[in-house]
Amino acid sequence: MSTRTEGGHEQDMPGTVRRVCLAAVTAALSLGLMGACGGGERTGAKEAGGEAPATSRPSSAAPSSAAPSLAATPRPDLTGIGASGGKALTQGELNRAILTDGDVPGFRAGPMDAPPPGGETADRSECLPLTAVLNGKPEPLGKAVAYRQLVGPDNDRPAVSEFLTTHGVRDASTLLNRLRAAVTACADGFTASGGDGPSTYTGVKRLSTVKAGDDALAYQLTGDFEGDPVPLVFHLVRVGGTVATFYTANFENGATPRMPPALLAAQATKLT
Repeated sequence: MSTRTEGGHEQDMPGTVRRVCLAAVTAALSLGLMGACGGGERTGAKEAGGEAPATSRPSSAAPSSAAPSLAATPRPDLTGIGASGGKALTQGELNRAILTDGDVPGFRAGPMDAPPPGGETADRSECLPLTAVLNGKPEPLGKAVAYRQLVGPDNDRPAVSEFLTTHGVRDASTLLNRLRAAVTACADGFTASGGDGPSTYTGVKRLSTVKAGDDALAYQLTGDFEGDPVPLVFHLVRVGGTVATFYTANFENGATPRMPPALLAAQATKLT
């Protein structure tokens, strides 16, 4: 992954330390976390080969010092759609099951575009499952998919992207198992090609999971942007043959962003 700054240089961002805009982060653009550059402005992030679409997306997902969202709890009357029995959800059922406004008090939910074609490809075969998730297309590919952008109560933070995919129980289990193997095999990092050019990831590590669904996996993938670490955090929850993938990142400093557990718990409940 390469870096760039707006207009080719760093700018002073109101209310923050100087921030480097990481607009060449293919995965972040694909998953909705970098629609704006600095200060939460609703502008497109210009790329070397064009412009990202301008959308109402948070510019980053840096952790909050107060982090009130971490204490949030799902709405108590949430009901499930029946995926826990292995049912292969249709596109319409996925659309109904994915998180929406009010499922977790304090969080707003909005639409998110599907990722563009292409994306990054790991240069080592054992790391390919990690770049598939980065591209918003975990493998084995889902038979149906729904995308969502979630923003929290602390000045639209944390910003979390979600994609919900239905596979069948066997393929969904394979997806998580391949990722577990990739996290171990690629712990020391890897490079990737495609997107806007070569990318370097300096390490991958397992994180603690939230107890939700039939299976869960959490890991951090750290990108290297001209020497600056950018942690990308993924939490996956499987319910039957459906997998919910949550993604957040910290583009402002090297701290690991925290995923609000209520989001995962609420989504597991709506799928069960």
